[in-house]
Amino acid sequence: MLSDPSNRRRLVLVVGVGIVLVVLIGVGAYGLLTGPPATPAASFEPDPGTGTSARPATAPPTPATTAAPGDSLPALAHTNDPVLYAQAVAQMLLAWDTMSALTPDDHAGRVLDDADPAGRETPALAADVANYLPNLEVWQQLRHHATVQSVTIDDVYVPDTWNDIAASPGAQQLRPGTVAVTVEATRHRTGMWFGEPATADHPVTFTVFLACRPAFDRCHSLRLSRPGEPLP
Repeated sequence: MLSDPSNRRRLVLVVGVGIVLVVLIGVGAYGLLTGPPATPAASFEPDPGTGTSARPATAPPTPATTAAPGDSLPALAHTNDPVLYAQAVAQMLLAWDTMSALTPDDHAGRVLDDADPAGRETPALAADVANYLPNLEVWQQLRHHATVQSVTIDDVYVPDTWNDIAASPGAQQLRPGTVAVTVEATRHRTGMWFGEPATADHPVTFTVFLACRPAFDRCHSLRLSRPGEPLP
């Protein structure tokens, strides 16, 4: 038994340091500590993950949105607010219309066009983005069902784990201005199934890793966690 208060404090300290080290190792896997992998392997999940978090909302939900109509998409917002930028990334990747003139590449392109200006993370980011959008074959299948996906952003926040990382000695290895933002959202799909209207709602949670000031004059995407696997 740890009846001595000093022993309990030491145990808490050891556990806390251990958690930070584990997360730093995980962040390193995203290339934020040592740079991106030399040959990142793309992976694809046509249906993004459905992980959720019990964290209470800290900001009012945004209304459901869909991809911009027509044959073009707006650029991501130019801002140094990582929360606003992460929300814009989420909307770009999760809101789309298969009946428009747009393709998954158009949505992915908007995120990649505004990626790390230094280019260190961009190849790996392209593989990350592929986890969030249907490939062209699946897109055509969804188009056959007139599928439209919109998104409600339920919460956007910097996780406490990242604050611990930023305060740790290992943070010196991170690029200045690097920050992680977790997005909790709900995807809404509508379409036609055997001639009848159909709808489906799925939660999705993920983390956007960004670099803002002082690294750059505004925020840019570095990496994305896999859907349903946000920074703990």
